[in-house]
Amino acid sequence: MPPLPAANETKHKNDIYGNVDDPEARSETRAATPAATVVLLRDGADGPEVLMLRKNSKIAFGGMWVFPGGRIDAADYPPDGDKEAGARNAAAREAREEAGVDVDPAHFVWFAHWTPPPSTPVRFATWFFAARGDDQMVVIDDGEIKDHQWIRPTDALAKHDAGEIDLVPPTWVTLYHVSRYQPVDALLGHFRARTARFYETRAVKRSDGIRVALWAGDAGYEDWDADRTGPRHRLVMPQDGFTFENDVADY
Repeated sequence: MPPLPAANETKHKNDIYGNVDDPEARSETRAATPAATVVLLRDGADGPEVLMLRKNSKIAFGGMWVFPGGRIDAADYPPDGDKEAGARNAAAREAREEAGVDVDPAHFVWFAHWTPPPSTPVRFATWFFAARGDDQMVVIDDGEIKDHQWIRPTDALAKHDAGEIDLVPPTWVTLYHVSRYQPVDALLGHFRARTARFYETRAVKRSDGIRVALWAGDAGYEDWDADRTGPRHRLVMPQDGFTFENDVADY
C-alpha cells in the first residue's frame, strides 16, 4: 500500500504529479503516451497573444486551460515512421479538430518536449511546437473543448495566480517562457535559434511538505532532493500558487 501523504504536505490543485512519497514509483517503467501540442500566437495591441482552450470538465485534465493538442495517432506518422513528423501532423490535426484552425505543420517551430514523472496518473510525453495563428476564426468542437480565448501570456499567468483559471505545470512554464519575447517574429526567431529543451520532470517534496517539480541542472535533480542547496531549475507548487526558480537554464 502506498504511504499516506505527510501531515504537513500542501498541494496545489493543479499539481498533476500524483503520490510523490512512494520511492518505488521513481523507477517505474510504464511508458508515457506520445502526444503533441502547438502554441498558436498572434500579435495583439499590447503584445503577443496565445490561443488557449478550456477542456471539458468530464475528460482527462478536465477544466484545464491548454493549447490545442492531444495524443499522436498511428495515422499521423509518415510511411517512414519519423517521430517529429508524426508529432507535427498530430498537433496540426488537433488544432483543426479542437479549434477549427488550419495551420501548416511545416511552419511549426519545435521548442520543447515534456515527460512527466512516473508518479503521474495520466502520462503524456508531449512535443511542444509554436506557430503563428494570426486571425483565423476559432470554432471549438463543444465536446472536448468548452471555451477558448486569445490571451497575453502574462494575463493568463496572473489569472492562474488569482485562482481564476487552471493550468498544468508544463502549460504554466510555457506561458512564462513565451511571455519574455515580443513581437511574435522575435519569439519564433528565439525558438529557432536554440535547441529544443527536454523536461524530464522529477516531482518531490521539500522537508516543509511543499511539492516541487525539478528539471536538469537543479542541485536536487539527480538525487530527487528538493532540499539540496545549489543551482535552481524548478517549479515550487504550494497551495497558493506556482513559483518558477531558475538560475541555470537560458530562456
